[in-house]
Amino acid sequence: MELLFIFILGTLIGSFLNVVIIRIPKEESIVFPASHCVTCKAKLKPWHNIPIFSWLFLRGKCSFCGSPISKQYPIIELLSGIIFLLVFMKLGIAIPTFGIAIVFLLLLALSVIDFYYKMVPDSLNLLALTLAIVSAFSIPMFVQHGINALLFAGGFTLLRFYLSYIIKKEAMGEADIMIAATMGAILGVKLTLAAIFISALLALPAMVLLKDDEDEESLQVPFIPFLAMATFIVFIFDMQVMSYLDSLYG
Repeated sequence: MELLFIFILGTLIGSFLNVVIIRIPKEESIVFPASHCVTCKAKLKPWHNIPIFSWLFLRGKCSFCGSPISKQYPIIELLSGIIFLLVFMKLGIAIPTFGIAIVFLLLLALSVIDFYYKMVPDSLNLLALTLAIVSAFSIPMFVQHGINALLFAGGFTLLRFYLSYIIKKEAMGEADIMIAATMGAILGVKLTLAAIFISALLALPAMVLLKDDEDEESLQVPFIPFLAMATFIVFIFDMQVMSYLDSLYG
């Protein structure tokens, strides 16, 4: 019953996450106006906002004007529920667990926004970083989260300067630095390095598919979705990843 409640809570937050994903890139309020159809602007009824089920019952169409409702809504809600469930199953029911679960939902939102708009809102990025640092089970762990975050923020900043100088153009954005800091706070040094390597492997097929595209803008593969995906994979399978790293390097 507890796990079911956690899953439902995740889907409810995921429903709000859809609002964040749609409105923040447009610099709109995430509170007002109330949820409405993006086509006919009709205000939605409470039963239109039930995560996942409302989209299924409405068959993916607005009940007022019949216009299609994006599949993004149920997908984000379902993913949010699964993320919440897996994080709580791994860490147990506790306040820090809730904070870490929210961090992963924020990374999900940042990934979708980066994919659609090739932009990363600082507000969400800073919130994710802050929660990643403060969501600790003890004072020593809180301190270590902060140290790891600073370590990767500094490391990525130096890497950015060096690469930008070598290739004579900006190699990575400030958003990537904050994401790296968030990864460091959640995973620690060894696991973050593993996650960065895995994210590069995940991004490689997309880069290969786009290599023959003559449009320079389309060649800009959004990297944050791959960083977020790799971070979650390493977080869930941290023991297995650490065991493999120890077998390689002792």
